[in-house]
Amino acid sequence: MKTALSAHATALLPLTVRDLVLRVDKATVLDGVNLDLGGRGCTMIMGANGAGKSLLLKLLHGLMPSTSGRISWGEHAPSEVTARQALVFQKPVLLRRSVAANIDFVLKARGKDMTRRDALLEHVGLSHKAGQPARLLSGGEAQRLALARALATDPEVLLLDEPTASLDPASVLAIESIVSEACSRGVRIIFVTHDIGQARRIADDVVFLHRGRVAEHTAAATFFPEPHSDAARNYLSGKIVV
Repeated sequence: MKTALSAHATALLPLTVRDLVLRVDKATVLDGVNLDLGGRGCTMIMGANGAGKSLLLKLLHGLMPSTSGRISWGEHAPSEVTARQALVFQKPVLLRRSVAANIDFVLKARGKDMTRRDALLEHVGLSHKAGQPARLLSGGEAQRLALARALATDPEVLLLDEPTASLDPASVLAIESIVSEACSRGVRIIFVTHDIGQARRIADDVVFLHRGRVAEHTAAATFFPEPHSDAARNYLSGKIVV
C-alpha cells in the first residue's frame, strides 16, 4: 500500500541566520535577526502584526533577497535549496483543475511516484473530493489540499504562513494533525501563527519577534509559563505589543 509521507531526517539543518536586515522602501522591517535552528521539531514564529514574521519566512525560502546579512541552510543559500522545501501560505493558490489533478501536477513536475496521489488525498481527508473542481472546496479543504501538494514534494522543511487563519476549529485541528504527522516523520516545521492555543498544542520551540528582532527563542515548555522578554509577556497576556 502506498504511503503519503516518507520518513526521513533533513539534511538542510542547521539553519543559521546572522545579522539579517530587510528594508522595504524606507522602513526597516527586520533589524539584525540572529537565529539558529537544528534537528527535528516544530518551531513556531510568533509576534504582533508588523513584527516581520511572514517576511522572515519568505527570506528563509529564498523568495526575496535580504538587504544585508546571511541565511544558511547547512552550507547552502536559500535560493539553492528551495526545491527541498515547501511553503504553504495563508490563502492557498490552487490550480483551476480537479482536486486530484492538483496533486497530479505536482507529482509529475517533481518526478515523483504518480501512484502516491490517492494516498496523499486520503491522508488529508479529501479522497471523496478527488474529482471535484478545487475551486469548490471550502477554506479548510483548500488548505488541506495545499498541504497535500506540499507533502507531495517530500520536503525536508515545511514552512507554514498562518495556514489556519480564519478557519473553523475543526479545520484547524485537522491541519494541526497533518502537520504534526509530518513532523513526527522527520519533516522540519517552521510555522508562523498568531494562535497561542495552537502554538501551545504543537510547538517544540518558539521564536518571538518584536519590532523586527528576535526578542527570544525558547523551548515551548518554558516560553508559555515563563517568557523571558517583556514583549512576550505582554503578548501572551493579551496586551497590544507594537
